[in-house]
Amino acid sequence: MLKHKLLLSMLFAALLGLGGCATDTATKGDGEGDGTTTGAGKFSPERMKQLLAKRTVYFEFDSSTLVGENLEVVQAHGQHLAANAKTKVTFEGHADERGTREYNLALGERRAQSVERVMRALGVGSDRAKVVSFGEEKPVANGHDESAWRLNRRVEIMY
Repeated sequence: MLKHKLLLSMLFAALLGLGGCATDTATKGDGEGDGTTTGAGKFSPERMKQLLAKRTVYFEFDSSTLVGENLEVVQAHGQHLAANAKTKVTFEGHADERGTREYNLALGERRAQSVERVMRALGVGSDRAKVVSFGEEKPVANGHDESAWRLNRRVEIMY
């Protein structure tokens, strides 16, 4: 298990590094000033639209690591926010009902901070971003099984 977490951490660090590097050489997408860019780690205008329509990213059990499409959603919002310098954002971290109240508050905060780190690497200043944790206090699904817990392990991107 430790080996798996180490591998995921290294993968995340590599993706975070690539995302941060890509913003230094970004070029405008279709030239219409829509804030999208092309190149390494960038999205087409259509993909950007799809990703920006999502304001919630999900996490595995007891994890604050962003992977797959959840990482892409955060990257797309980061690119959008970097191109819209006056927009402020709040990252609301959540956890499922398992674990103590204190543990879940800390886990929700780690999840929100994970999203914030990606955003900062993409050029969103810390003065524009706020991290809040609700732990298990605001579930979106009230069941007591994996299908409900999966929906409650999340960060909501609010702006």
